[in-house]
Amino acid sequence: MGIEDYGGGQGPQPDVLVVTTNDVPGHRVEHVIGEVFGLTVRSRHLGSQIGAGLKSMIGGELKGLTKTLVQTRNQAMERLVEQARVRGANAVLAFRFDVTEAADVGTEVCAYGTAVVLARE
Repeated sequence: MGIEDYGGGQGPQPDVLVVTTNDVPGHRVEHVIGEVFGLTVRSRHLGSQIGAGLKSMIGGELKGLTKTLVQTRNQAMERLVEQARVRGANAVLAFRFDVTEAADVGTEVCAYGTAVVLARE
């Protein structure tokens, strides 16, 4: 697996900018739309659980689980961006991820932030 399998985020010219900051230099918030989120829950694959159990005995990175979590986070972020776009936003500020166990059957990943309309100053 290459480094591209372990990353996420946006391309160079997104139509909805997503940032972890509360503002964007050179821009002002014209309108706050409100909270947006993208949510996904992934079940654990039996094979990866067995492999992870064996790997945990000898140590090292659980690459299969890492790749699955990256894909899950990217899916949650895509859903957040789509919700922001549909609501008329061109940016999401204060972007965060929340990851929790979902009833011992999977992992819930929620991407959330504040949808806004930005304008250049």
